Amino acid sequence: MSKLRVHAFTLSLDGYGAGPDQSLENPLGVGGVALHEWAFATRTFQQMFGNEGGSTGVEDNIAARGFDNIGAWIMGRNMFGPVRGAWPDDTWKGWWGDNPPYHTQVFVLTNHARPSITMDGGTVFHFVTDDIHAALQLATVAAGGQDIRLGGGVATIRQYLRAGLIDELHLVIAPVLLGSGEHLLTGIDLPKLGYQCTEYVPTQHAAHVVLTKTQ
Repeated sequence: MSKLRVHAFTLSLDGYGAGPDQSLENPLGVGGVALHEWAFATRTFQQMFGNEGGSTGVEDNIAARGFDNIGAWIMGRNMFGPVRGAWPDDTWKGWWGDNPPYHTQVFVLTNHARPSITMDGGTVFHFVTDDIHAALQLATVAAGGQDIRLGGGVATIRQYLRAGLIDELHLVIAPVLLGSGEHLLTGIDLPKLGYQCTEYVPTQHAAHVVLTKTQ
């Protein structure tokens, strides 16, 4: 049975998963790039963008797990890009160039319809205007028995968390303070929803926490 998994979603020490004022110049919001310093040097991150080399070890092993047995992705519109409201045209095709690092079908939650986009490397972006449950159903079919990875942004993960639909949530706590932005866990009672901490791995660059839905 397919699982819905979140991997390598990074939070600041004060709980923010993105900085304020996302834009083309600041895709993760102001200051948001600093959250992901732990990942940039890893071999997994470098390979995502067609580069050679990169560090190995604990952090790379953790990052690589996020791509194991993944047959489809779901993401929110804010993760796909900075465009808001109705799509002005079909120019914007994501942050990642012609060959995005997903190589599966990706279901983008949006209020505005748009035709699917087929990219190099097997990535196909579909735009889902129904609710989170419809997107999960579509992704489950596309995954063909493999798991589904849920990307950002914060609002998307919060919706799936509140619905108790996430089976595994890997959070990375970075030694960064943002002060404002998008807070992930405010008002969400994780124990009541059935989540427990099943793994905790501190490293030189961050702390990795895995929360698993056990009820």
